[in-house]
Amino acid sequence: VQLQASGGGLVQAGGSLRLSCAASGRTSGINAMGWYRQAAGKQRELVAIITSGGGTNYATSVKGRFTISRDNAKNTVYLQMNSPKPEDTAVYYCSAGRIGGSLSDYWGQGTQVTVSS
Repeated sequence: VQLQASGGGLVQAGGSLRLSCAASGRTSGINAMGWYRQAAGKQRELVAIITSGGGTNYATSVKGRFTISRDNAKNTVYLQMNSPKPEDTAVYYCSAGRIGGSLSDYWGQGTQVTVSS
């Protein structure tokens, strides 16, 4: 499975940005898809996860501001980032987990999101 993330860039605080991640290859076995982020000097952390059935889970810091969604027909997961804050600045990575596997068996290449104040 290959994951291709896109949509990162520079955004002003309070604006909006949408990240996309398309999966290709042997996608039939994918269950969860999600987004993680890693800020400079910090560990990678979970942002949001969505299962194939639509169940979601969010980091407390982004609840109410970010929305994860997926289009199973397109094997694509999205992260709608509303009202981003400077502390959301990080490299964002998409992930995918196999059925019966972990939440992140596969990783995308990462896309930089910079939020200016």
